[in-house]
Amino acid sequence: MRRALEVARSSVDDVPVGAVIYSGAGEEIAFGHNEREVTKDPTAHAEIVALRKAAGIRGAWRLADCTLVVTLEPCTMCAGAIVLARVARVVFAAWEPKTGAAGSLWDVLRDRRLNHRPEVYSGVLADEAADLMRQFFR
Repeated sequence: MRRALEVARSSVDDVPVGAVIYSGAGEEIAFGHNEREVTKDPTAHAEIVALRKAAGIRGAWRLADCTLVVTLEPCTMCAGAIVLARVARVVFAAWEPKTGAAGSLWDVLRDRRLNHRPEVYSGVLADEAADLMRQFFR
């Protein structure tokens, strides 16, 4: 999570969210931060940026042995992409009560109706991630 927080801090003029994808062996494959403002792309959330990079590096869209570490609870779009990419586990820091889809508002990641459900771990360095968000919105 410390690496994801570092990535979040590198975001320019956008909400500071960072995501890092690790292989099953624990090696960093890819990372991303929010790029919506820079790219003018509404889908350029940290998780999507990292998933696209990881799939490109791997040469495959299935990331079944991977762990996604992100500083903020994924939204519905990102949760859907995580499920479709077959990510094995998701670790996030701060809860997002307005748009969260990993347990706060919705729980897309653990929805039993879907064909894939990653393991989900929440609250890792949550205070530090929440402080980063508060500083940005001041």
